[in-house]
Amino acid sequence: MFFWWILWAFYFIAYLYVIIFVIRDLFRDDKANGWIKALWIIALVFIPFLTGIIYVIVNGKGIAEREYQARAQVAENDSYRPAASSSPAEDIARAKALLDAGTISQGEYEALKSKALGNQYFGA
Repeated sequence: MFFWWILWAFYFIAYLYVIIFVIRDLFRDDKANGWIKALWIIALVFIPFLTGIIYVIVNGKGIAEREYQARAQVAENDSYRPAASSSPAEDIARAKALLDAGTISQGEYEALKSKALGNQYFGA
């Protein structure tokens, strides 16, 4: 009995994953118009298993391309340049005190020192 419950739970979670995957990909697709997207959603509601399989067969190459494009985008904005601190010597002294107390690591100290001087820190 427990085995069957686990099996059905796995199938249900896999089913939800496929539905969410198809809907996410539908909204990433710029080539499909709103009517086509609405038809896919309606088909997913009424015939989810068959629609999921057909969607992957029909749009397989496009799914891979859209997934690659989504992963290739960088989430951070590299145009940010921090301003120098109004009192860099004080900031560096505070960071040194934290380093000496063992509160921060050497890498964190270097980052704080770089930021106090107005540089963008790229270290690890």
